[in-house]
Amino acid sequence: MSDRCFKCFKPTTACLCKYSKELDTGIKFVFLMHPKEFKKQRTGTGYLSHNCLINSEIIVGLDFAENKRLNELLNDPQYFPVMMYPGEEAWTAKREGFKETLGNKTLLVLILDATWFCSRKMIEHNPFLLELPRVSFAGDYRSIFTFKHEPKPEYISTIESCYYFIKEMQSANLIDEKVNPSSMMTAFKEMIKFQ
Repeated sequence: MSDRCFKCFKPTTACLCKYSKELDTGIKFVFLMHPKEFKKQRTGTGYLSHNCLINSEIIVGLDFAENKRLNELLNDPQYFPVMMYPGEEAWTAKREGFKETLGNKTLLVLILDATWFCSRKMIEHNPFLLELPRVSFAGDYRSIFTFKHEPKPEYISTIESCYYFIKEMQSANLIDEKVNPSSMMTAFKEMIKFQ
């Protein structure tokens, strides 16, 4: 039996923790993870993101309407909940008044962690998620996840979504510029090499 990492529980030969550093962005990221994604041990960029982001959480499921933990978070007055999902009405870091809208609340960013096919199914089961304010990117990004084929080139992985969102929030002075998310991409690149 091989040794396992006490943080990610993977065999030490497959552990990526040495490449990632914990980041305190001041944002609470919550990964709504599809059960199929939960079963993946080698290609889970949601897990990798969670390991990098202090104060992040993973909630596994398909129907979240009655999920106790998610409802606690959505109803907690300290948070300003948003859904990371594309759309014309989605806020970006460049939107004027973003900081003023947040006020003293902590941004709570919900991210679907699933394949694009499964994420559509998750939205079908949870239409209330799209009633939340949405956030997305001002930039146009392409995934480096080369061995995984997505329906469109702009569909990027969970960890890339977190990385680009943090970078854009920094460009708008909404996250401290001293926070360096580059270790997320380093860990991601090592994960790709490991495949």
